[in-house]
Order: sequence, then structure tokens, then C-alpha cells
Amino acid sequence: MDEAALLVLLEELACGLGIEVRYESMDGEAAFSSGGLCRIRGKPAIIVNRKAASQEKIKILALALNRMDLGQVYMKPALRDFLEKMAGRSTT
Repeated sequence: MDEAALLVLLEELACGLGIEVRYESMDGEAAFSSGGLCRIRGKPAIIVNRKAASQEKIKILALALNRMDLGQVYMKPALRDFLEKMAGRSTT
């Protein structure tokens, strides 16, 4: 699966879980961070540095989504395998 398709699948998964994905410019003190999971006005959100490379965006989304309970969530097997590998729970 190419990076663009994987990024779209991760964004769709987040949306399906009710998590807003926001691409923001991170300047100043926030420039050393690429983003992560947070709450904005009590609602979960994943903030991603707009200038980050695709691989970094994928990593941020995957790490944030792996903090959720995904056991009963339907997703494409390739996406589940990727998330499990990122979490170190690979079954293959």
C-alpha cells in the first residue's frame, strides 16, 4: 500500500472513531513537535504538523490511533496489520 493511500485510511479511521485530524503549522516553541493525540474542548483530536513528511504524518496518526481500543473496529486487514506492526503486536 502506498503512503498516500495509507494516510487516507488512517484519516478515515480516525474520523470513524470521532477523532478530528487537524493539519497545523507548528512554528515557534511547537516546531520541535510533529504532533500527536490531544483533547480540544473535551473532544479527541490528532494534531499533525502540516510540514511533516508523509512517513512522519503516518507515524503520528498510527501512534495516536493505537492508543484507542481498536479490537472491535472494522478496518481493512492491511491497515490492521500495519497498526499492529507499529504497536509491536505483529502476529505475522
